[in-house]
Amino acid sequence: MKVYFIGAGPGAADLITLRGSRLLGTAPMVLYAGSLVPAEMLSHCRPDAEIHDTAELNLDQQEALYRRAQAEDKDVARLHSGDPAIYGATNEQMRRLEALGIAYEVVPGVSSFTAAAAALSSELTRPEVSQSIILTRTSGRASAVPETESIASFAAHRATMCIFLSGQRLKQTVADLALHYPPTTPVALVRRASWPDQSVHRSTLGKMLDEVKQKDWLLTTLLLVGEALSREGGVESSLYAAGFTHIFRDGDDRKTKRASLQKEKQA
Repeated sequence: MKVYFIGAGPGAADLITLRGSRLLGTAPMVLYAGSLVPAEMLSHCRPDAEIHDTAELNLDQQEALYRRAQAEDKDVARLHSGDPAIYGATNEQMRRLEALGIAYEVVPGVSSFTAAAAALSSELTRPEVSQSIILTRTSGRASAVPETESIASFAAHRATMCIFLSGQRLKQTVADLALHYPPTTPVALVRRASWPDQSVHRSTLGKMLDEVKQKDWLLTTLLLVGEALSREGGVESSLYAAGFTHIFRDGDDRKTKRASLQKEKQA
């Protein structure tokens, strides 16, 4: 018997990994976070799977299901939204499984921050603009953010930031960002990335609050900010430049040098 923590992806039923889909198709018991994972994702499950929505269950009740699956020698697929490693609430489950002597495995998934970048058709890292991505969230009742990881302190780096759960504290989040980012900095709100009702709003840090109604962005909203989101030119990466040499390809300069050495040898 084994528990598989499977990243369900950001929402679209076809953004689960092949491995995750295969395991869902074989697991006799499935636990899924119904508040964040769409019901369409359950189409990957076997027809006779026993399915439980964990949005209605506390941790003790979930453990009881793991215990029963252990007694019945049934594998369990535990579906978490996005990737289980990011705000997955998996650590406490894993500790209980270890105490019960139940083996488990993690299957990674597509995170909502990468789905949001895809919705924006944006690369979050750009040469000489930003080579770092900060993933963080606003503080909430279920899990407070440490003071040392405040949005204002991260903003000082002026890197690309992807802020989860930002909708409910949009005004304060923008105020914290404005301590370090210029008002012209590109920003984007993405709600329910990859879902059929996905919403996207692009703007700048100084204008966004005047353009949106906070009530429209309360749940499952990501705020992305940083110069990397700009559509304007910038420096191209050297990776595919004609003159750039790496272990898989000679640049023009090296090709010319090799040709010259070859001619010298033949002379």
